[in-house]
Amino acid sequence: MMDGLARRDRQPEFMDQPGLDRNEHARALAGLRRINGISGLAASLLAPIEKLARSLEGKPLQVLELACGGGDTAIDLALMSKRRGLALKLHACDINPEAVQIAKANAHSRGVELEIFCADALASPDPEKDFDVVFCSLFLHHLSDADAEQLLKVMARRSRHLVLISDLIRSPLGYVLAWAGTRLLSRSWVVHTDGPLSVRAAFQMAEVRGMMKRADMQNGRLQRCWPERYLLSWERN
Repeated sequence: MMDGLARRDRQPEFMDQPGLDRNEHARALAGLRRINGISGLAASLLAPIEKLARSLEGKPLQVLELACGGGDTAIDLALMSKRRGLALKLHACDINPEAVQIAKANAHSRGVELEIFCADALASPDPEKDFDVVFCSLFLHHLSDADAEQLLKVMARRSRHLVLISDLIRSPLGYVLAWAGTRLLSRSWVVHTDGPLSVRAAFQMAEVRGMMKRADMQNGRLQRCWPERYLLSWERN
């Protein structure tokens, strides 16, 4: 199994299927929320956003999450930024209408004002709706090599200041952590199945650096994060 990690192996994941039962979809998103909470995903994204906000000291930063799923990362960022006294206006979108509805319900239940809408992350950006920060998490590995590279370019065009991408690293350790962690932290068979598949479809660090270079983001920063994830951060000069 580990020998198969030398190359990307993209297989259909249940979370990507339009016919997935609503209750199963919600259960899977709840499992991912728990896993991402323990991994400190939102905190790793907030650090560079806070640095930018402190340096600008102006009107609230317009922050957009692409492929938001259940919206938990954007919601977490909204709550954390409020506690830290940061002025952020959070927006989130997903191509799946079911996910958008779940994200809206999650934001309402957690008392967060969040503009959530249905949109394709790879679509050409609207020139009238650019954002200070554009980010995504656990989305890049779902895409083909060509679409992943295109996403980097689209995000750069949509952002006035900062692009952030957090995702899995394809490695033996990453696979083991995904297999064990999904079973310990979720009862969703969708999460149990899709977690290891996601690692097999993920990129290695060298592959991400290559994409950054081809997308003219070679001046960006790529750092390894726990648990076997990376954070790509790129600032417009």
